[in-house]
Amino acid sequence: MRGPQGNEVETYSLSNVAAKLLKTDSVRYKIECQLPDSVFVKEKRGAVRIPFILGMLARVHIEVYLHELNISGKLRNLSVGGCMVDISLTDSISLNLDHHIPGITLEFPNGDSFFSEGKIRHIRPLGSNGHAAVGIAFINLSTLQTEALFHYVNESEREAAYRTGTNDKMVYHSALFIPGAKEKKIQQREAHERDKRARQTPMERGIMDVAHQLQVGLMYIKNRGVFPSEIFYDCADTLRYLIEQDRKKFLYALTFLHNESDWARHSIQVAGQLADMLLLRDPYAPIVREAILGALLHNLGKPLLISAQLPTLKANMMPAQKAILLGHVDTLSNKVKELGWVPNPTCQDIIEKANERLDGTGYPARKQGDQLSELIRLVSVIKAINKLMHARNGTPPHSPIDAYRKIHEADKAFDKTVLVEYIQVYGLYPIGTLAKFSGGFLAWVMDINGKGMPCQVNVIKNLRFPDANIHSIINSEDMQQIGKLEGIVNPLDYGLKITSI
Repeated sequence: MRGPQGNEVETYSLSNVAAKLLKTDSVRYKIECQLPDSVFVKEKRGAVRIPFILGMLARVHIEVYLHELNISGKLRNLSVGGCMVDISLTDSISLNLDHHIPGITLEFPNGDSFFSEGKIRHIRPLGSNGHAAVGIAFINLSTLQTEALFHYVNESEREAAYRTGTNDKMVYHSALFIPGAKEKKIQQREAHERDKRARQTPMERGIMDVAHQLQVGLMYIKNRGVFPSEIFYDCADTLRYLIEQDRKKFLYALTFLHNESDWARHSIQVAGQLADMLLLRDPYAPIVREAILGALLHNLGKPLLISAQLPTLKANMMPAQKAILLGHVDTLSNKVKELGWVPNPTCQDIIEKANERLDGTGYPARKQGDQLSELIRLVSVIKAINKLMHARNGTPPHSPIDAYRKIHEADKAFDKTVLVEYIQVYGLYPIGTLAKFSGGFLAWVMDINGKGMPCQVNVIKNLRFPDANIHSIINSEDMQQIGKLEGIVNPLDYGLKITSI
């Protein structure tokens, strides 16, 4: 933990350190290891790998597919052979081992930059804060590129020696690491975002941890060829634990997944609401754990389909790309079989049939009627409402009442009794939605009463002062201060960006 408030996290990566595992008692182990004499590591090729430590910083831009997809990260170490980049887990789904990178750009604080082609050598989780470490080798270097790279490596070594105090002759920073005006603005913005994240509740951090672990599991499938069932089961168990701790705080915390990958956000929100409704029906239902797992996994085939033909799941898709995406159910089923994992029948039912409809208009098998279990009828309604209430492929989100109306008007595609049950549970102003009040205030709904009306809200904006942010939680007895409830609105219509935790 770094920074004046201790809200800045820096993760270091150590490898090839000999460790001894000692058992201290029946439930505890101690790991003893000796750190290396130097932070500088000699690579096999004889080059020195420079760690970016003690606040050293360089930004990285990776062009994953030519003119199609770019992702950003931070440099963690550098040598003349390659580098390690810290990126978000969300972005790591686009990368595969031995993937050819058309371009990787290193941008140093003073504005200098280095460009090269690259190849992915390894991908793994980095810490537990939603980051991944990507090892990239520089390839096809020209003479000028090689000379520039040696210069940047030498300057990085000089800076690391100065910051660690290992060389008394280094008495000032390398010019490469003195921030210019552009870098200073970026650092100020990042500090502001860290301050926001420092206010997140334990419940919100728990939800985000599930999102991170879900993406770590995907990384194991894609790049290590194993199905980490223990990771996914842990995600399912965590969701159930959080619901049982405080149901309404859990539903509110699900709101803070907006900046995650759409497939991960959708899967976790559907799994969370499915668990909630199943536990309300029967707190001791034996199928809950496997049902949550199936809901978490049912979208996992989508990121497995990413390729040059489908470079990202974020952008508005062409018809051909949408057609590719329809194969995500079969893709996941085939991958699970290939990796030798056999799901429980309840879990498998959701993985294979979550996108089916009662009238046969769903996919991939166009099953209908009695071919769909009561559980699938419940899942399909939750999924459909969640899709409608979030922006997809350029279509703005629907309000809850409009989403309910769409499901009701979808003829015989959905079970109407399940829809009625859903509305009774979550109401017309669900927890986690953004409400607008007649006094010109915007507020997140944190709790609703027995009649489905908001009884606790977090006021975040006074539209008369759009540049000012508010964080004020008020209860029903004080709501007359912000006016009458006018309805649920889209945060993006008011320029609100929900900060990722």
